[in-house]
Amino acid sequence: MSTDKEKYVAYAGTYTLGKSKGIHIFDMDVASGRITETKEVPINNPSYITMSPDKKFLYSVCDEGVTAFKILDDGDLEFINLQSIKGMRGCHLSTNKANTLLFVSGYHDGKLTVMHINPDGSIGEIADEVYHKGMGSIADRNFRPHISQAILTPDEAFLCVCDLGIDQVKLYQVSPSGKLKLVDVIRTQLESAPRMLLFSPDGKFAYVVCELKNIIDVYAYHKDAKEKFEFIQSIFTVRGANKAISAAACITISSDGGFLFCSNAGDNSVTTYKIDKETGMLTTKSCLPVSGDYPKDICLFPDDKHLLSLNHEAGTITTFTINYEKALIVMNGPILKIEKPNNIIYKKL
Repeated sequence: MSTDKEKYVAYAGTYTLGKSKGIHIFDMDVASGRITETKEVPINNPSYITMSPDKKFLYSVCDEGVTAFKILDDGDLEFINLQSIKGMRGCHLSTNKANTLLFVSGYHDGKLTVMHINPDGSIGEIADEVYHKGMGSIADRNFRPHISQAILTPDEAFLCVCDLGIDQVKLYQVSPSGKLKLVDVIRTQLESAPRMLLFSPDGKFAYVVCELKNIIDVYAYHKDAKEKFEFIQSIFTVRGANKAISAAACITISSDGGFLFCSNAGDNSVTTYKIDKETGMLTTKSCLPVSGDYPKDICLFPDDKHLLSLNHEAGTITTFTINYEKALIVMNGPILKIEKPNNIIYKKL
């Protein structure tokens, strides 16, 4: 279906340390591959935001815990409620398909928190919480738990929890009431720092971006097998000479499952890979600059023809037109100013 005449709205989460005051709302012009800011909703440090699967509610990290908003017909946000997670501030949020559970990842304290979500979209009480364990002092980046992401497998059989501090992806079963049970552990390379996991659209393969080693590990997913995640490939995200200055940041996949993009902070680039849909394996096609410092998040437009890069340290969003045949990203339009952008999501109005 064509997206050229459909109306979309985008939301960007930020750190409110200076000029930024909260969640930035944008009109998204899919045909031109541009976004235009229309409003800012005040909230303390909404560094990560996500939406309910039905796109009716938006959930945000904040200093006080987690906040729920209703998404209005015009794309504006209406505050619903705020709940404490009884721990240090989260860094990532996700929900189950039924939108009854909210999973909060804790980078600073290594805590995974499961929150109830009520039928009206409001956030309820804590359903369960688990602290990961590791070695080292609180100041150590490695060998101390730092949960960076928690997402369900597409079949919702397991919750995959990336812990870049202890080089593990832990697999939990989640009961309907939100209780957690650890069932398996994927161990990545020592000091690789698995930051983020993303499934292919068909759910057959999982891609784990490892921040410190600048690699993407590819796994075949087998729900009922003893080895639920079968390792099949590891591929670098940047050229050899640039690994020392780079940290792999974010991955996204085209809706047809044919291409994967990875942003590289420090190297300040986006690497494009061709995906073999039969094997899940990646082939590097290009690695090109994003014209901004520390691309912490990247996002494809709904038609997959354009790419947004949120450049955290530069305080900018840059947009690109994608040429898939030549594996090129070409700068598209002016640079947008936004202080400390962290992630961006969108919905159709």
